Amino acid sequence: MLTMKLVINGEERSFGGELTLSALVGELGLKADRVAVELNQKIVRREDWSATTLREGDRLEVVHFVGGGSEHQRYKSLSPQVGQKRQRARETRDIT
Repeated sequence: MLTMKLVINGEERSFGGELTLSALVGELGLKADRVAVELNQKIVRREDWSATTLREGDRLEVVHFVGGGSEHQRYKSLSPQVGQKRQRARETRDIT
């Protein structure tokens, strides 16, 4: 079986065979209605996920939105580093 390497939130991960964006979200165990995905620096609309085939080396940023909590905790990244960068950026915006 061929494996495909993708970079998700800065971390390289391997997957078997051809994969659509919709299938990837499912494989990651995420709820589609609470996720935003950027593929190679372009946001992909949810209605396009099933027609978007991923390729070796694609770079994805996946953000999972969560309910409740403070305004600063409305989303979390699958990668702690990405979440921390976004949190610092938000705090900087709030100060100015």
